[in-house]
This record gives sequence, C-alpha cells and structure tokens, in this order.
Amino acid sequence: MVGTLGKSARRRLSSLALSGVLVLALAACGNEVGTDEPLDGYSAEEIFTRGEYVLESNRRIEPAMRYFREVERLYPYTDWARRSVVMQAYALHRDGQYDEARATAQRFLDQYPGDPDAAWAAYIVALTYYDQIEDVGRDQGLTFQALNHLRYVIEQYPNTEYARSAVLKFDLAFDRLAAKEMEIGRFYLARGNYQAGINRFRAVVEQYQTTTQTPEALHRLVESYLALGLRDEAQTAGAILGHNFRSSPFYEDSFRLLTAAGLSDQAQGSSWLNDVYRRTIRGEWL
Repeated sequence: MVGTLGKSARRRLSSLALSGVLVLALAACGNEVGTDEPLDGYSAEEIFTRGEYVLESNRRIEPAMRYFREVERLYPYTDWARRSVVMQAYALHRDGQYDEARATAQRFLDQYPGDPDAAWAAYIVALTYYDQIEDVGRDQGLTFQALNHLRYVIEQYPNTEYARSAVLKFDLAFDRLAAKEMEIGRFYLARGNYQAGINRFRAVVEQYQTTTQTPEALHRLVESYLALGLRDEAQTAGAILGHNFRSSPFYEDSFRLLTAAGLSDQAQGSSWLNDVYRRTIRGEWL
C-alpha cells in the first residue's frame, strides 16, 4: 500500500534524489536492477537511494529489498541503515507480507524508539492488522489488534500525519466491531431469542454509541422490547432514538411500531435505558 509512505518520509527521500551523485547512481541502475552485482563499491547513500527508486518503479519488492538489506550489512549503525529497516517494513507491507512487515517494523521500534521514523514504523505495525480486517461475518480479533495499535500511534505520536490517519482508521475499525454486535443481535432477533439480541444491542448503545450502528441498535431494542411486552423499555429506546436520530429511517420505523401499539416515544420506567437517557439527553451524570 503506497499510502504508508508518509509525506514527511517522501520529502526526505525526494530531497536525496536531487543530489547529482545519486542521480548518477540511479542512472547506473538502468535495467540491471535486481541482479547480483556487487554493491561494496557504492556508498550507503547511493545504495539506499537506488533501493528507493527500484521500489517505487517496480511491482516486485525483492530487488529493492536487496538494496536495503545491503545497506544494513555494509553500513551498520548508520542513519542509512536505520532508514533501510523502516523501508523494508514499508515494502513488505505494500507486498501484503503482513507478518514479516510487522516483525521488521517492530524491530525498528525496538532498536530506534527515538528515531524520527518511529511514528511511521508504529503506523506500519497498525496497518498490518488493519489491512487484514475481514468482513463483519468473520472473527474480529484482528480488529481489536488494529484498534490497540492505532490507539498507540494516536497517543504516542499525536502531532504527526500518521496520528491523523490513525484516527480515521480507528473510527472505521471501531464501527466494524459494533457492526459485528449488530449482526449477532439480528441473528438472535430473527429466531425469537429476544433477550440474547437485547444484550448485543445494549452493548452497541453503551459501548459503541459513537458509531453508525447506534440508530439501528436502538430501533432493534424497540422491536425486541415490544415483542417481550416491555412497554416502558420500548418507549425509552424510542425516546433516545427520536432525540438523537430523528431524521433516521430507523426512527420512523420505531415510531410506527410504537404508535401501532398505542405508545409514545417518551422515556418511561427505570431501566438501564433510562440511565442512558438521563446521561446523554438530560445531562445528569450523578
């Protein structure tokens, strides 16, 4: 995924290509990239830049990986060696080799935690989980891992471009977990197992209330509570839905169900939903 090469990293690498020596190195590369030519006669800077050029101009990563590994071998403990590690992680992630990319990026973080590219390496680790998130019907273990590592990027590197991107991806992954709860809840609801469905819809309302799944969760609570004859709970779920999501089609459906049952969308009783109503709508937290 080319997008993992951040703007700041691209700026650093692009500035290198302006050097006359490096331009000559790239030209010398020609059609011979990926061969076993000895690299001992080149400087670390030349080998690194040749690797970056090859990576950006080829679909296969193996030729570029050779250059980055040679920088590490020939010039250990240099800035170029450090940069070569994170470039290997980037290349492996782009190639879909997620386990290898994660291990390489983590190696960079372990060895160079204070390096300017540490934020990029941490972001690559997060992406190796995020880019493997399966459809909602699958186990969501990778989603949890993605959330944990995206949160790490956000908290540890808050003023970077990677943190800004991580925030967007965190919201999408968080929504996916809520969608999983909804899928299971609908499964129970369709089979008349109302209490089991309520437990899932409640989890969305209480734990994932900022996601796009919340309006439907409230509507399904109205359906479930009406099916169980729990009128106060159904009305309170409708009240929360109407207050926060009045323009949602789910509110229209809930209002229709409540009206047909001779009920209103006003909070009633003293269930857990009343606590939600009191906190989120009336602002009463104590």
